[in-house]
Amino acid sequence: MVKNGSKKGTYNFSLTDRGYQKVFLAGDFSDWKPVAMKKLKGVFSVMAAVPAGRQQYKFIADNTWLLDPDNPDRAVSMMGTINSVVAAK
Repeated sequence: MVKNGSKKGTYNFSLTDRGYQKVFLAGDFSDWKPVAMKKLKGVFSVMAAVPAGRQQYKFIADNTWLLDPDNPDRAVSMMGTINSVVAAK
């Protein structure tokens, strides 16, 4: 799930824990470098600065790349993979 953050240009990304040990977020806005997410009350989350425009991202849960199950907005990457999309303002 992705929601507007408390500061302009930031977004809160979250993924419900399904027994995962480690979860990361990677996307256009992190140059696809994984950013660690913290677990609190059964939900992994992280706040990230996201530039304006349609930005692609995925979660990495225990070394498995996952689409955001709570975000139906998708796009095909230049490599032909399907990614979740946040339309940042």
